[in-house]
Amino acid sequence: MKHGKTSVLKDVWNHKFGRLGILFISIIAISSVIIPILSPYSIDKIDLIDCYSPPSSSHLFGTDELGRDVFTRVFYAGRISILVGVSGTFISVLLGIFIGAVAGYFGGIVDSIFLKLHEVQYCFPAIILVIALMSILNGGTVELILFLGLFMWPTTFRVTRNLFISLKNEDYVKSAKLMGNNSFAIMFKQILPNVFPTIMVNATLLVAQMIILETALSFLGLGVQPPLPSWGNMLNAARDLTVLSEMWWMWVPPGILVFLFALGINFLGDALNDVMSPYYWK
Repeated sequence: MKHGKTSVLKDVWNHKFGRLGILFISIIAISSVIIPILSPYSIDKIDLIDCYSPPSSSHLFGTDELGRDVFTRVFYAGRISILVGVSGTFISVLLGIFIGAVAGYFGGIVDSIFLKLHEVQYCFPAIILVIALMSILNGGTVELILFLGLFMWPTTFRVTRNLFISLKNEDYVKSAKLMGNNSFAIMFKQILPNVFPTIMVNATLLVAQMIILETALSFLGLGVQPPLPSWGNMLNAARDLTVLSEMWWMWVPPGILVFLFALGINFLGDALNDVMSPYYWK
């Protein structure tokens, strides 16, 4: 079946997983943005008389160890975790596209240098490098975004490089060269638009990875620092055995939101992959 490019969004919405992904992502993201309207409490309002209260009509998700409203904090935390995931992905994808495009298009010694750099980077898992730097520099949210962006570029690099290698000898590229276009104009105006759909699928899935990494690092105390809430540092409360066994409302809501948001991202990525596959454009 032949499809048009203008029907991509419609096809994603009609995809069996795409619609679920969009709904999960939209509900959580919108709720995080409008939480001041949904809740009468502020994220840092302390009520020591009402600590560790279970869910009730006044506190839908109960209260934490300082009497703060968990419902308010868990959705405000969504702002932070999603911001880290999206911002880190943006930096990583830009870096990966540029390096991958240069390596794939020019080849030769340039490609060899970037491949060696990629191999060195790939030998050290990103989370280990981020943990080390966050520990040494005692970094906060901005540093976390920067480090995640700088160390998660290899995946985008590989995808971009391989696609540029396969497309740089196409007829339309040769025609652009004959017309006098310089290399960077050909790379980013002629070839990049043709590889962008695949990169977008990769970037979508990378957002979920970034959020999971932020959650893990904040859980360990090396990511977003209290009193600013994130899903990771809220889950940190579950390290206490009493909280884990008796006060489930302090860690179950952030855990569920992390799971649903990451699941939504993966559903959306699967839908985009199906819709933007080579068969889609036939």
